[in-house]
Amino acid sequence: MLLFVIRDHIGATPLANLAATLQADMQKIWDALAKPEGLGNALLTDYFDLTFTALPHKLLQPDKFEEDVVKLRTRFTDRTKEDFLFKPAYHKRIPADGVAHYMEGIWEQVQTNKDLDLPTQQELLAQFRCDEIAAVAISEFDTESKSTRRPIESGKVVDGLGKLMGSWKGNALARFDRDASRYHAGVYQRKRADLLIQLDTKLGPLFLGQVKNLHKTSLVSFKKEVLDGVKAEGYSFAEVVGGAREKWEGRFREGAAEALLPETDWSYEEELTSLQQEFGTVADQLRADETKKMINSIERSVKRNIAEPVALHLNKPRMDMWDKLLKEFKEMLDKAEKTYLVKAKSFNTTDEENETSLAALRKRTWLAFRTKVDEQTADNVLMGILRTHFEEKFRYDAAGVPRVWRPDDDIDGAFRMARDDTLKYIPVYAKIQPQDPELEFSLPSDTDSDTLTTDQEFDFAASLIVLSATKQAEFNARFRRDADAYYVEAKRSTVSSIAQIPVWMYGVLVILGWNEAMFVLFNPLYFALLVMGLASTWIIFQLNMAGPLLAVIRTVSGEVQRQATDRLRDHFREPAAVQNGKPHMSRQSTMTRNGSYSTTRTQSYNGTPTMEKLGFTDVDE
Repeated sequence: MLLFVIRDHIGATPLANLAATLQADMQKIWDALAKPEGLGNALLTDYFDLTFTALPHKLLQPDKFEEDVVKLRTRFTDRTKEDFLFKPAYHKRIPADGVAHYMEGIWEQVQTNKDLDLPTQQELLAQFRCDEIAAVAISEFDTESKSTRRPIESGKVVDGLGKLMGSWKGNALARFDRDASRYHAGVYQRKRADLLIQLDTKLGPLFLGQVKNLHKTSLVSFKKEVLDGVKAEGYSFAEVVGGAREKWEGRFREGAAEALLPETDWSYEEELTSLQQEFGTVADQLRADETKKMINSIERSVKRNIAEPVALHLNKPRMDMWDKLLKEFKEMLDKAEKTYLVKAKSFNTTDEENETSLAALRKRTWLAFRTKVDEQTADNVLMGILRTHFEEKFRYDAAGVPRVWRPDDDIDGAFRMARDDTLKYIPVYAKIQPQDPELEFSLPSDTDSDTLTTDQEFDFAASLIVLSATKQAEFNARFRRDADAYYVEAKRSTVSSIAQIPVWMYGVLVILGWNEAMFVLFNPLYFALLVMGLASTWIIFQLNMAGPLLAVIRTVSGEVQRQATDRLRDHFREPAAVQNGKPHMSRQSTMTRNGSYSTTRTQSYNGTPTMEKLGFTDVDE
């Protein structure tokens, strides 16, 4: 067994790697040996077991070094350990006290062997020392780069990272070159290449982290700049997106190129391609959002503008009301489409996207139009429109003057004409159908846009129906009942006009009362009273005292009526109940002798039943 004990092992290079290196070197030495005849194909492992162990650095880790030395000692003495070195398979023909002589003989044989390969021993020494020097250089490299790893791992972009990494790498190589260049040149160059690989391997994650952080920062900044740009007045979406893309793609290239070290196989092209794709995705999403906002804005504008024409045309029943209404609706829709196309030019939208958006705009404006139509054709609203139209035809003549029905007027004919003229508009309201075929509006029932329309099914043919057959019958019946009420009212007004006093009766009254009128006019006393009454009336009306005077008269008459009622009630009241053999009465005095009002007081007295019938107003009297 060959036991290799590696001292001062600080762990920078794993023991397995060192063991593999030593084993490879031993294999080279074995292959180069001149073997006896017949053993040319013999293997190193046929004669030796290679075992490797390591001890910590004696100066840097003295406690650990002493502990591992004790453990190594037990491997020679403790037979119960699994890693006991003196296995039973090894021969024991050499006594312990002859080990020194045995080893001396081996060394003499090595010295006298003409085929001894001394350069190989130099390479082994160089390899050992180069590994130690490289481990120290890597340790210092890790210490320098430790403070920069955390910001990158937390997602931050470190300014000047490429310069920092170049400095760390240069310092490590300079230390290695200074201490290892005096050893075997081949080993030195090989170990230097290995050190470069290790350094690049450690720096690679920093570069990738920096590139990913640049990617994330550029994407977030790009989106923010586009959102800020579209808030400005009169912006061009294409210019905003193009400027932001150029700016932040350039920032990414600058940062990634600065972090890229020379003489490495690193590349940021894949990350750049991904960033460009994400720029496009974000731009498409923002464009879709802005398009949606634009569609919503146009829709709101159409809703505001369509409300007045719908109310204007539907409140006046006409046979061509749908023609006029659809004409105005089409004009508004054409204007809305032109507005969209003008704004869409700055979005760089494709023809297919424009067609989809315009189809959605037509559908949504039509639905807004139908909503306003439904509001104007609601039950109460439509019944009010029909009643108003019927009243205009029935209660007013062609000149708009209210009709006063006379017995000789044809009320039945006017009623039938107004009723039939109103009923004919119910089917007109029932369906959106213009008389002019050129004004008809149509939409495909399968109009769809995932982002701009609702998920409900859209049936354009069904949207043309405003009133179902059941609703039409209901409106017909309700209107007939209301019209019949107007007819009955007109008939009653005619009867009341017939029941009035005939005009000729006033002539009879003048003839029969002529003598009395002459008596009043030619009697000085009556005439003077008449003139005074007329003058008083004129003064009262000039001073606007008619209202207060009537109020006083009503108050006085009401009080007189109340007093009279109380007196009569008291007079005819039944006798009071007898208490202690004598009747007990209580009366209320409401007026004094001088006629003024006074507070109510109650007086009690004892008297006979006949006194109740006297009808006096006050006991004091």
